[in-house]
Amino acid sequence: MNYQVNLPQNLKTILKIIEKNAMGIVFVVDKDKKLLGSLTDGDIRRAILSGIKIKQQVDLKFKFLNKKPFWLPIGASIQKILSHIDGDGPKNYKCIPLLNKDKQLIDIATYARVKSFPVASPLIGDEELINVISAFKSGYISSVGKFVGEFEKSFEKYIGKGFAVSVSSGTSALQLALSTLDIKKNDEVLVPNFTFAASINSVINVGAKPVLVDVDLKNWTISIEDLKRKITSKTKAIMPVHIYGQPAPMDEIQSIAKKNKLVLIEDCAEAIGARYKKKKIGSLGNCSCFSFFANKSLTTGEGGMVIFKNKNEANKAKILRDHGMSRSIKYWHDYAGFNFRMTNLQAAIGVAQVKKIDLILKKKKNIFNYYDANFKNKNFFILMPKNKWSENSYWIYTLRIQNINRKKRDLIIEKLKNRGIDCRPGFYPLNEMMPYTKYSSGSFKNSQTLSQNMVSLPSSPNLTRQEQDYIIRVFTEETKKLF
Repeated sequence: MNYQVNLPQNLKTILKIIEKNAMGIVFVVDKDKKLLGSLTDGDIRRAILSGIKIKQQVDLKFKFLNKKPFWLPIGASIQKILSHIDGDGPKNYKCIPLLNKDKQLIDIATYARVKSFPVASPLIGDEELINVISAFKSGYISSVGKFVGEFEKSFEKYIGKGFAVSVSSGTSALQLALSTLDIKKNDEVLVPNFTFAASINSVINVGAKPVLVDVDLKNWTISIEDLKRKITSKTKAIMPVHIYGQPAPMDEIQSIAKKNKLVLIEDCAEAIGARYKKKKIGSLGNCSCFSFFANKSLTTGEGGMVIFKNKNEANKAKILRDHGMSRSIKYWHDYAGFNFRMTNLQAAIGVAQVKKIDLILKKKKNIFNYYDANFKNKNFFILMPKNKWSENSYWIYTLRIQNINRKKRDLIIEKLKNRGIDCRPGFYPLNEMMPYTKYSSGSFKNSQTLSQNMVSLPSSPNLTRQEQDYIIRVFTEETKKLF
């Protein structure tokens, strides 16, 4: 156990234990593990400043030893522990020893051990469970069942137009869209360099050639200037990504697509509920692709959806989705298709989720606004872009830290993890990763800038104001240490 030590030991050894446990403290015990005291990294610094050498052996008479550390019984309630952990008052602690009736050290309590905050978790409840049980009892647990069609229809209604085709994931949604719209070998597809790899993987997996485009620092989405530069006679499609729920400038992109007779496939994986000029994202391209992974605002665990503008294309996609098999002749295949089907169990969850999506987005918007209000006056943070022509989807709250490199940013993330706060770095630029270097040319300065200083904070819809206050305080504390 790297949070306890027997004396005598030299200060250097004790300090190494403290550094290893990343808690800033070590507890002194006897051979029977009875708690005798504690030493913090601060205690050791004070000892060194007083003239004590780092290699000096210390025992129980060491004057900087705290012989009466705060502790709680091993059976203490979570509420009791939380009332003493990591607050900002004089009697709050980052680490509390838990003792049995014989005063032996059995365990420790930290915020991370008692309670943690994931970046995103779903808001699911009884209605989802009731629907899943109904699907289970019906016997239709694969891709056949009433909930699949019901989910597609309800999602169409939510977006407001188009024809929905449910699929097994957001990635399969992109690949199905490309195949349906006849994007094939040697066709070039323009993809932003700063995005999750599903975007580029889908292009590669249909045999086409992705062409990486830098992004715009003003809105984090695909750069219009670089987009124009990289169109060639082989370009057949543009795949704008509404990254972190931030809508791309679709008027300009639609104009470029129309002028050059290009297919427009929107990657809306992170953007359900986002709006572009008051229109819901998902209704502007030839088709749009959504993800319902567990961390998305609307989830089916795994799953996705394609919304096609053209009904005939949607019908073709449904055939391709089901092995390319004819819808009128069983086991007759019109295409070399895929198995991209969503199960009835997943769709059952989706039906319930669509009903509460407005509530989920309202809760998440409140979370974003509270973060903004607390971070906007801190000059070392750069908040998520805001445009008059768009509204974010409020998926995962993400900001940038001024004048910081990737190594320091990752250190902050690690520090927060040790205190129960799950944070995520920005995506790596695609051009930096081995599978994609051959698809890149030119400068990707903006992608690299965003990637190295970006952090995503917990944004689950059930996050309380008190929990947000804790996250804000700890994140600000740890960031300040690096300035």
